[in-house]
Amino acid sequence: MANPSTAHRLLPILPLRDVCLFPEASLSIVVARTGALKALEVAARTGQQVLALAQSDASNTAPLPKDLHRLGTVATIREDMALPDGTHRVELDGLQRATAVDLVGGGELLIAEAELLTEGNSDDEWGGAVEALARYLHAHADLRSFLEEQRRSREPISWVNLACQHLPITSTARQKLLESDAPARCMRISRGLDALLRKEQGS
Repeated sequence: MANPSTAHRLLPILPLRDVCLFPEASLSIVVARTGALKALEVAARTGQQVLALAQSDASNTAPLPKDLHRLGTVATIREDMALPDGTHRVELDGLQRATAVDLVGGGELLIAEAELLTEGNSDDEWGGAVEALARYLHAHADLRSFLEEQRRSREPISWVNLACQHLPITSTARQKLLESDAPARCMRISRGLDALLRKEQGS
């Protein structure tokens, strides 16, 4: 039997603009583009999962394979609600990071051969990251309330992943955090949050 952490799977690609989805984090988006809607249709027939890949250029309305980052997150579609204007409001739950080793298809729908990635053991790093996050959220009560509402996993790393997903950082920085395994992500967010807080406080 194949190791599930290194298995390859075929999944429809859901392109994301200006945002990344992290493992053990949740994301609510409105899907309007034809290709993304087709990805939801395929997922509905094949297990309610997609590979969420961020676009390298958010302004591109019809991204090609070259316009997508290759590392993203396998996600379960927890809710898919059709809206009166033809768009869909979608709730995604991030499961596991994955690399698109090959992209197939054409036109508006892309399918990825996704290689699932391990997160690594963050036990030695997550404590400092959560402490840094607590210091940052102490100064940002609205963000703290939002993250508490969004958090679905009780794992400590889920706090770090939600922070990576929603903090006011550039999309490029967010993608770099996603491309780091859990120990490196915790270390980076720990250092980055304290630096961000010092910058905001003018110290």
